[in-house]
Amino acid sequence: MKILALGAHPDDIEIFMFGTLAAYAAQGADLTFAVATDGARGGKSDAKVLTSVRREEATAAAALLGAAPRFLDFPDGELVADAGLIGALKTLIRETGPDLVISHAPNDYHADHRALSDGVRIAASFAVPVLHADTMGGTGFSPTHYVDISAYRDIKMQAIRAHRSQRPEQYVDRACTQNEFRAGQCNAVPGSLAEAFRFEPTFPFADIRALLPPAPPVRPVTPPTNIVGEAG
Repeated sequence: MKILALGAHPDDIEIFMFGTLAAYAAQGADLTFAVATDGARGGKSDAKVLTSVRREEATAAAALLGAAPRFLDFPDGELVADAGLIGALKTLIRETGPDLVISHAPNDYHADHRALSDGVRIAASFAVPVLHADTMGGTGFSPTHYVDISAYRDIKMQAIRAHRSQRPEQYVDRACTQNEFRAGQCNAVPGSLAEAFRFEPTFPFADIRALLPPAPPVRPVTPPTNIVGEAG
């Protein structure tokens, strides 16, 4: 199986979907990481220096799963779903031949995320199904699918921490909280972690369950056995 993960910025894949990609890697999937922008606005350093640093960070994080990221190098903070972006995405999809594309939700908090989501949706039309990753803090997001990432917590946090220029501990904390919440939301067994996704069926792709790693094991739901009758 071939999976294409697309993030707007050099650390987005790690924050929103890395646990799921680790689960795919454990299944032997062929992973392609792609970063849409150069990340030059992700700090106060010189833009060229920051771009270079962030490329190195993204490369180190992807290497944890044996992958090498591809950089589309659109200007950070200026991404739009125009012909240039859509053409680049179509070329990437054609060259990599994925069975599934994972990218940002169309209502995510950052304009670059939303633009990439729109571009992916158009570029992938009729070619490959698109799965949308959770939003920052889960805001406005209604999951349709969950992936168990309990076994991949450490490698996900290591990947986020590879982005040293981005004060990564804030994202480690947010990701842990969100992944714990999503596991609880789908009634997973205690101690589980889950990443949440949303799939909107679009012809000719109606059902992608066979393309996903396992969901978290759920706690059994049983009726109470200690019901006390009404007092007589």
